[in-house]
Amino acid sequence: MRKRDKRGIYAWALYDWANSAFATAVMAGFFPVFFRQYWSSAADVTVATFRLGLANTLASLVIALSAPLLGAVSDIHRKKKAFLAAFALLGITATGGLFFVPEGRYLAAMSLYVAATLGFMGGNVFYDSLLLDVAPVGALDRVSALGYALGYIGGGILFAGCVCMALSPETFGFATRASATRAAFMAVAAWWGLFSIPLFACVRPAPGRVKGITGNSIQKWGRSLLETLGIMTRDRNVVLFLLGYWLYIDGVGTVIRMAVDYGMAIGLKPRNLILALLVTQFVGFPATLVFGRIGERWGPKRGILLGLAGYLAIVAGSLIITRGRDFMMLAVAVGLVQGGVQSLSRSLFARLVPRGREATFFGVYNMLGRFAAVLGPVLMGATAFLTKAPRLGILSVGVLFLGGACFLSLVREKT
Repeated sequence: MRKRDKRGIYAWALYDWANSAFATAVMAGFFPVFFRQYWSSAADVTVATFRLGLANTLASLVIALSAPLLGAVSDIHRKKKAFLAAFALLGITATGGLFFVPEGRYLAAMSLYVAATLGFMGGNVFYDSLLLDVAPVGALDRVSALGYALGYIGGGILFAGCVCMALSPETFGFATRASATRAAFMAVAAWWGLFSIPLFACVRPAPGRVKGITGNSIQKWGRSLLETLGIMTRDRNVVLFLLGYWLYIDGVGTVIRMAVDYGMAIGLKPRNLILALLVTQFVGFPATLVFGRIGERWGPKRGILLGLAGYLAIVAGSLIITRGRDFMMLAVAVGLVQGGVQSLSRSLFARLVPRGREATFFGVYNMLGRFAAVLGPVLMGATAFLTKAPRLGILSVGVLFLGGACFLSLVREKT
């Protein structure tokens, strides 16, 4: 592979290093804890869980409804990097804005969190579609895994620094743990912005656009979207994959977003939960690279099915955890399979995408992921709220993993 190609690959993968700080330190780590203890401290524990699930659902719903059309616009005008930049800027600005939200203002915190999540998820539509511009077909599994692996280690490094600030605020010049945690949101914004620069400087999307689409801009966008949807629905492999993905990625997203809140709801200490997330990050780095090799040798479908089997075991184990040590063991297990399932899903789907329609295809791909995430967090939170038993919410997740595996098993891989 030429040096220029390698430079583009590493620049692309480094964006995962950049924005995974938000996924790890904000979505999975500090926001659920800080939202409950600082911005929504006056509310009952089940109300706080419901509010958190509602914020996640709202952001997911907006992206789910808009991602395919955004992808069609991007494919028509070949503006993947421009759209990625706009969403990244939204996410970075809103994340930094959380620093300024005072105690008890849960509506302001929820609003900025929704905006930041929109920036994170919306940008990923165009980031994922750029995989086909930087990686040859034979290296899709390895390059996709490299992105997720760098995301684990990059997000983990920043998260570790933020955890140190929160656990020992005086050492870093903060008066309270709350002020140190607020500063962590600003640190995430700076990290995300800084390490996004290589992608915009080095990645060059392939030229060309969707052909045969005439009319004004709105007509072009609509026709391009309808044509792409028609192509997708006529392809049995695409339909089966997306049905399976829609189900199992719901479970993956629910585990990512609600794990800390679930642990707090059943009485585990916040410190143990945050440390468990750190373990997940650093275990995930080598494990994801291994899954990339599994995808190359035995195919991405088999690698995903292996990861889903691991998730079913994790769901079963989560029903009986009572101590921080138990949660830590589950965190290791999640780290072993999470990145593999995500990265191989991206590379398997990339094999099914026709050239010129990458962003629209990945818009639908991300739409289904977001529609799934609409169900998962709210289902888990609502079940906990209605039954007053947080453990019951996790039962629904196992069904999603199992159903997704059944559809995925019917997909025929393309080499």
